[in-house]
Amino acid sequence: MNVQHILAQKGRQIEAASPDLTIADAILLLASKRIGAVIVIDGAGAIAGILSERDIVRAMVAGAHALEDRVRDHMTGLVVTCTSDTSVADVMDLMTRGRFRHVPVVDEGELVGIVSIGDIVKHRLAEIEDEKSAIIAYIAAG
Repeated sequence: MNVQHILAQKGRQIEAASPDLTIADAILLLASKRIGAVIVIDGAGAIAGILSERDIVRAMVAGAHALEDRVRDHMTGLVVTCTSDTSVADVMDLMTRGRFRHVPVVDEGELVGIVSIGDIVKHRLAEIEDEKSAIIAYIAAG
């Protein structure tokens, strides 16, 4: 299975933010959408970074004044991406090795979606359930 299967089920909606957005406004966006990260898009429409809950926690160590800082000051600038054709196992490996929970999906230079660790776990649990059902059916038929 690959990332395309996950996007087909969950959709390709992407929440994006400007690098000039304040941390306070980014927090409101994350909370209102019930998401853990937002893709930061520059003026040219390219991925400039990603801002996650972890980035916000690190920013807040400096104090409440960090709420007025700009997203660009605290985002992760080096964003690891995958493609729709990337296997779910490979994305799991990327997330595990990189210790991050969100991976933007980029096909031919275009941002087409994002997968989270929750999406991966949900997909893997469904695979396990399908395997279990197949084994039960095989045993019952035998």
